[in-house]
This record gives sequence, C-alpha cells and structure tokens, in this order.
Amino acid sequence: MLYRLLKFIIGVGIRLYYKEIKVINRSHLSEGKNGPLIIIANHPNTLMDAWVIGMICKQPIHFMAKATLFDSKLKLRLLRSLKMIPINRKGEGITSGVDNNDSLSECYKVLSAGKTLVIFPEGTSYKEKVLRELKTGTARIALETEKINGGELDLKVVAIGINYSEPEKFRSSILIDVDQPRNVMDHYEMYLTEKKKAVKRLTNQFRERLEKVLVTTETKDEEELLDEIFKVMNTKYIQADEKGVQRQVKEQKVIKNKLDELKLVQPWRIDEIRNSIITMNWKLDKMHIRADFLDRKFRSTLFFRQILTSLIFIVVALPLAVFGLIHNILQYLFTDWLVPKISTDIEYYAPLAILVGFVTYPLTYAAFIYFSITLLDFSFLMSLGYFILMPLTGIFTYWFFKYLKHISYKWRYMLLMVDQKDTLKELQAEKKKIRALLFD
Repeated sequence: MLYRLLKFIIGVGIRLYYKEIKVINRSHLSEGKNGPLIIIANHPNTLMDAWVIGMICKQPIHFMAKATLFDSKLKLRLLRSLKMIPINRKGEGITSGVDNNDSLSECYKVLSAGKTLVIFPEGTSYKEKVLRELKTGTARIALETEKINGGELDLKVVAIGINYSEPEKFRSSILIDVDQPRNVMDHYEMYLTEKKKAVKRLTNQFRERLEKVLVTTETKDEEELLDEIFKVMNTKYIQADEKGVQRQVKEQKVIKNKLDELKLVQPWRIDEIRNSIITMNWKLDKMHIRADFLDRKFRSTLFFRQILTSLIFIVVALPLAVFGLIHNILQYLFTDWLVPKISTDIEYYAPLAILVGFVTYPLTYAAFIYFSITLLDFSFLMSLGYFILMPLTGIFTYWFFKYLKHISYKWRYMLLMVDQKDTLKELQAEKKKIRALLFD
C-alpha cells in the first residue's frame, strides 16, 4: 500500500518536473508480468532513474541500492518496505544491519518467485554520456538464479536507456528506450564450469545492449564536443519525422556516429569542427541570437505579423502569468536556493527538487486557501478552483517567461536581418560549413 501510494505521488512529481517523457517499446516491460525479469539501466540521475523506471513499470519492482542509504534502523525499515534491497559496495565500508550474502539470497528469491528486479550495473551515478565500466554483479545474479532453478526459470534481462535532455533542469525532457528482453541461457553451460568467463561475457553483452539504447561517448571531451555540435545543429525549422526529445536523441546518435567515423578516417576534421564551433558560439553570444534561427527563412511581412500577434498574446496572458508568479515564486526560489545547500552533486538536484516541492508547494497553496477563506469568505467550490488554478498557472508562468525570451531572440534576429544581413549570411555559411565537415 505504501509502495503504491508513493509510486502515484512521485509519478505526479515527475510528470510536473519534466515536460516530456517519451517511452519507446514500453510493451517489452510487460515480460515482468509473465515471469522473472531483471531490468538494467544507465545511472546518470541518482534517485530519479529508479523513480522513472518505477513509474513506467506496471508491475511492482524491487531495487538493488547502495547500503549507505540504509544507515539507520528507521531508514532500513522504511526503504525495505519500499522493496529496496541494500548492497555494500567496495570502498564504502560495511553498513550496520546489511549483509551482502543475505541481500544476494533475497535477489535470488525475488527472481525465483517470478518478480522484477532493477539493477544499475554502473554502480555509481554521474551526469554524463560516458557509459562507465559495468560491475559483474548483475550477470552473477542472473546466472546463479538460473542455476538455483536448474536452468528452467526462463529469466529475462531487459536493457533500458534513460536519455535526459538536461536531467537536473525543470521542464526538460526524457526519452526512455527499452531493448527487447532476452534470456541468459547462451552463457549458462559455460557458467557451470567457468563462472568468471561466463560472467564476463554476459557483462560485455549487457554493455552492448545498453549502448544500443543510449547516446554514449568514450570520454568527457567527446561528450562536450557532441553537446556543442548538437546545440548548433539542432533546429526546429528543418522538418523531420520525429519530434521532441525523440528527435533530439536520434540527432545526437547520428552526430556521435559521424564523429566516430571521422576519428578513424579524417581525424583532422574533428579539430576543424571544434574550432568552427568555438568561433560560431562566440559570434552568436555577441549578437544575442540562437543558432537555430540561422535555418529560418526570413519573410519580413510574416515576421512583423508574428511579432504583432506575440505582443497581443503577451498583453492578454500577462494577468494570468502575474497570478501564477505571485502564487509560485516564493517556493520556486526557495527550492532553487535549498537544493544546492542539501547536496552539491548535480545528480541529486532533480529528485531533491521534487521532494522539497512536495512540502513547499502544498503548504504555500494551503496558506493562500486559508487567507482566501478567512479574509475573502471563499466558498468550498471557489477554494477548490483556486487551489487547482495555482499549480496550473505556475507551470504556465514558467512557460510564459521562456516565451518572452524566445520573442526577444526573434526580435533581435529581425533587427539583425535589417541592419546586419551580411553578418548573418556569414554565420549561415559557417553553419553550412560545419554541417559539411561533419556529414559530407
């Protein structure tokens, strides 16, 4: 009951925090309803990764988690009631009340009973596209469970790639790509005679499967270059079959594959691309325009009409935005201030923001409701409408201020097209050159 309640509450928090959550091949997770399933996933965003998987899985799931989270008897009891299985990791010491042998035995029992177990084989969580070395524990658990059941359990393993656009940022996006479930029986016979070899081979296979559903890089420098190229190349003004975060991830994969190609055949191009990106970003910052505007066709009449329409909309929508600002700004700023005080690790920002928001926003709304009833004599229905309106206008206000920023860029671009058309043409030529260096 506690698990279901928290799953619902956290699910609401996730959907409010992220504007788009796209799941590809969700049906593959239904294998967990029919038999034992291990879910393996990358781990860039600490608690959020587990929450997201829990949200998209219809069946109850068990998690393996680091033992340091269970550092008191109260936490141990609470987290265990939420189907979390503690494990002591190397280099972190031994947490009181946690025995790894007991935890592994519990994993075997969970899977033997046909349930679902989630494991993050990287072991640690960092906000990066580099897929770190996978620990062999997942492969050991899978093969040992099959051995306990005489190789007749039909245990499946499914790889999930959690691709965040900006994991720590409010109203960013997530693409969750689910690989096809596969059993581990190709390695079972070897495991009976050569455990280490079988475990290593299965772990390597897990890595290949995760790389299929992720945008990965080998080094941090490659990741930074990939991100910078994507920021310049990404545009909504060129049509594509996919939209939103699915399009973003697909384009990042294409860029990554091209960079891998160039590393082998024309490495000098990578340095040229990097230098061109640096120069272009400097010019864009100086002119205060976005790179995607360079792909937009300029039609003066259309632009003026859009600017006029936008100004009318801003005037009409401003009172609603002010209402949302008044009722949400304090808790928004407080959360923004408090979260970095609680943890300096950026990987904890999103889950902490949701947890802090669960307290600050309802309390603030309750205070507004109290004053509306006592001072303005609101009826029950008026108070209910008021309560519903506060969070909705809060999200609208956040979007409204982003819209204002977009309009300012558009206005700046229009002025540049009139006053500095040649400079913009040079930037457009530079962008075409980068595209040619990468793709031709």
